[in-house]
Amino acid sequence: MPTRIPKPEDFNHLSASLHISLVFPEVPETTTAILILFHGLGDSDVSFATFAKNLNLPGVLSISVRGVSPLPPTLLGLPDSDLSRPTSHFHWGDDLTLSPSTGDLDPDPGFSKAEQLVLGKLIRETLVEKCEWETNDILLFGFGQGGSLALGLSSRICVGEKVVDVTERDVATGTAFKGAISIGGPLPVSMIPTLGAREKSRTPVLVCHGRSTELLDEDAMDSIKKEFVDVREVKWKKSDDSMPKNRDEMLPIMQFFAERLRGW
Repeated sequence: MPTRIPKPEDFNHLSASLHISLVFPEVPETTTAILILFHGLGDSDVSFATFAKNLNLPGVLSISVRGVSPLPPTLLGLPDSDLSRPTSHFHWGDDLTLSPSTGDLDPDPGFSKAEQLVLGKLIRETLVEKCEWETNDILLFGFGQGGSLALGLSSRICVGEKVVDVTERDVATGTAFKGAISIGGPLPVSMIPTLGAREKSRTPVLVCHGRSTELLDEDAMDSIKKEFVDVREVKWKKSDDSMPKNRDEMLPIMQFFAERLRGW
């Protein structure tokens, strides 16, 4: 169990590099888990902070994170003159490249900057080392590109990381999250650890997608199942991979949350 509930000021040092929105439970002292949310390509933390408020998960501190880079105005159909204006459209990738096969934005642009800031700064340095939470107290939720990041971080953390405290002892920071949910986002190949002879990630994973998905086809799901011990797949009746819009689409997500928050 954590020794104390995180406070807004615990995150002040992140403001220069990572923008977040905090959604505390009605009674902050009841916090027993943390949910980190990653929006989709071209969105921002604001919409997912609202989503977290609507979820209203009991005893859960939600942290909605803004993408690490702004989208260029040209990709939004805006003139370059808009470069001087604040934007509300962000992405998680290291770069923006077109896929040679489809001409669309590459779904795996590299996520090293997002990994450094989210896994390194927010999770390991702030939540684990500073606030003394465990990684298995933390849930991840992402949509589209944000879903890919959630899966990628769950893959990367399984190799662990050692830090040295003031007594020079090696301390493991954890090798699994409480759970991860991806809506329409595949596991990025660039984030799969290249170490040989390692075990699968022990983070339980839920992947939701439409029946006509292109990014989460059979090969993509096989890749996820090769990387994680516990994978649940939900194929919605709708054709696309958009966010859930009704009770039937939301039900498996809420069931997964309930299961993980009970510690099953």
